[in-house]
Amino acid sequence: MNANRNIQITYPDGRIEEKPSGIRASEIAQEISPRFEQQLVAARINDKVVDLATELTEDASVVFIKAVDPEAHEILLHSTSHIMAQAVKRLFPDAKVTIGPSIENGFYYDFDIEKPFSDEQLTAIEGEMKQIVEANLPVKRLELSREEAIKRFEAMNETYKVEIISELPEGEVISVYEQGEFIDLCRGPHIPSTKRAGVFKLLNVAGAYWRGDEKNKMLSRIYGTAFPDKKSLKKYLFLLEEAKKRDHRRLGRELGWFSFHNVAPANAFFHAKGTSIYNGILDYVRESNTKHLYEEVNTPLIMSAEMWKQSGHYDNYRENMYFTKIDDRDFAVKPMNCPGHTLIYGDAPRSYRDLPIKMSEFGRVHRHEKSGVTHGLFRVRTFIQDDAHVFCTENQIKVEVSDILDQVFEVYSVFGFENIHVELSTKPEKSIGTQEVWDKAEGALESVLESREIDYKLNPGDGAFYGPKIDFHIKDSLNRSWQCGTVQVDFSMPDRFGLTYTGEDGLDHQPVMIHRAIVGSLERFMGILIEHYAARMPVWLAPIQVKVIPIADRHQDYAQSVVKELRAAGIRVEANWKNEKIGQKIRQAELEKVPYMFILGDREVEEQKVSVRRHGAGDIGTFDLAEVNERILGEIRERTDQKI
Repeated sequence: MNANRNIQITYPDGRIEEKPSGIRASEIAQEISPRFEQQLVAARINDKVVDLATELTEDASVVFIKAVDPEAHEILLHSTSHIMAQAVKRLFPDAKVTIGPSIENGFYYDFDIEKPFSDEQLTAIEGEMKQIVEANLPVKRLELSREEAIKRFEAMNETYKVEIISELPEGEVISVYEQGEFIDLCRGPHIPSTKRAGVFKLLNVAGAYWRGDEKNKMLSRIYGTAFPDKKSLKKYLFLLEEAKKRDHRRLGRELGWFSFHNVAPANAFFHAKGTSIYNGILDYVRESNTKHLYEEVNTPLIMSAEMWKQSGHYDNYRENMYFTKIDDRDFAVKPMNCPGHTLIYGDAPRSYRDLPIKMSEFGRVHRHEKSGVTHGLFRVRTFIQDDAHVFCTENQIKVEVSDILDQVFEVYSVFGFENIHVELSTKPEKSIGTQEVWDKAEGALESVLESREIDYKLNPGDGAFYGPKIDFHIKDSLNRSWQCGTVQVDFSMPDRFGLTYTGEDGLDHQPVMIHRAIVGSLERFMGILIEHYAARMPVWLAPIQVKVIPIADRHQDYAQSVVKELRAAGIRVEANWKNEKIGQKIRQAELEKVPYMFILGDREVEEQKVSVRRHGAGDIGTFDLAEVNERILGEIRERTDQKI
């Protein structure tokens, strides 16, 4: 019907051309230049990224995506994961394919196979992948009905794919991608042929339960990565090796900061030095809370199940909660602090003159994380959260959210994070509250971000079950992103707990509840800091700030007096009294990541001075003790990391 009709194609430079309806994006690119088309992996048609084989049947704007473009990376990753799965099936025909998504800077695929893959087998799989790439197999998108898809995957004995398809709604069109003999479920888009896959590397093997449920079968997971060129891959692999060196689990164990034991799975045991760092984080956030007019409260660890039903957590979060029975009543260990704060608010009559009421709590929470996802300090089953809640009027929302944003950026800056990505997450499928209150809450958050001219990404459907949220993602020194802070506007919980305040009109009104965390889990944030700094903590956070090192026994009396003076000044200090060579003592202090070393020998004793070394920088001079103490104390007070 449209065979003879022309459509208008708008290019990025504003140029408009007429093309026959049904023309493929790749054909338009070919007309520009065959060489140009060979550089492409996909196209963006009316702001939707699609395969190059996509036919255009209506007027559209077209942008072509090259392999080196940022938005091409996910396409390369996912396409390479299909190439890897195809290679696995060639080498291990009995392996069953499950799921293989792209992740940040990488991908993985889970396989049901009799024995986990070995390193030698990864090398063989990589070799087969290169052959698939060289074969330049066309990658084709097919659309099947639910019944057709089930029949096709049943014939291949891909039972996991059949299970996934069977759960899709009746009548839904299912897309699959085919390259050579291999076919897999996928929404796409994909590269047009395997030759355009770029460069790749298989990284490691891990175990993973089907669908993350430890009751299901353990699968063998292969991790890999892909980039458009060797230079990008080499840079990423370097960062990956650096990340291994910075692994907080290894560093924490080697430095004696924390440990884990089977008597309390996924719970950290903080040693004295680790506790010093932990308390340093907590003390600074507490100081920031006071500056921003929060009053600190403390709520019980265990509260009745009825209260969690009232708050909505029981219906929306109970699979992650711990329960117990006391005196024939059901209780739960708190996974969050917010319901306890509503009870404190409700304990006294409130007037509009009292608002906003700002409560903070370093509340310990417990969450039942599956053993397959726990990971050092990053994912534990109990942690302290720097929780806070603001009870305010609707008219105060924007001012209070803006103040929270100020605090977030202040705190991250002190910890050394300047690259912050912001996301606005809206109503999820599983939620409480009316659409009206969700619209008001989402509108308030969006208005603050717009008025502050803060760049943000919209994240539809990813809000908390009780309200929309702004999430803050920090980039560390290895350019990895971590979601830590959040601010959420909640109209529903005050309603569920019957919270009111007396307005200027003398009538009762319902307050709005703003949930806020900045570092989030202190455990997780400490792990992030360890890897961000490679355990070379800034002086104000370092568990030992100065290591006093006497060269010989005759220098120990002076060393004792130096230690005493440092402690009196409030500086955390240790001395190395061992009968070892000075080089060994210095090396030990370097391994312990101590920021400052005071070396004491004959000259220092005679002049009553200290020779100072800075971790990673070497000797920086000889100073009067009072002078160097004051400089270090200034560094601690200002929470800077300046070298003397």
